[in-house]
Amino acid sequence: MVMKLAAISLAFFMTVGAAQADTLIIDKLDEVQGEQSNRPARGATMNRVESNFGTPMSKQAAVGDPPISSWEYADFTVYFEYDRVLHSVEKPAPTGSQ
Repeated sequence: MVMKLAAISLAFFMTVGAAQADTLIIDKLDEVQGEQSNRPARGATMNRVESNFGTPMSKQAAVGDPPISSWEYADFTVYFEYDRVLHSVEKPAPTGSQ
């Protein structure tokens, strides 16, 4: 009887845990996605990035497999896989010296 009660309790708690899913809430998602238009879009070629945003301040050579390289601009950094944009990241706004 004790084993049966333990099994029922275990099944109950497993079901309750599965029914409660974690929820990720991202505030202002639409606003953030709209701001990305001032950075290269995922999938753009290196040629397109350079023609749209100019010559980067610096270029880091590709590392690893697949090869990942990066270009640094004044306001953002662009990461490439082969010759395509993988991600572009906005630099944090400078803070005043304290």
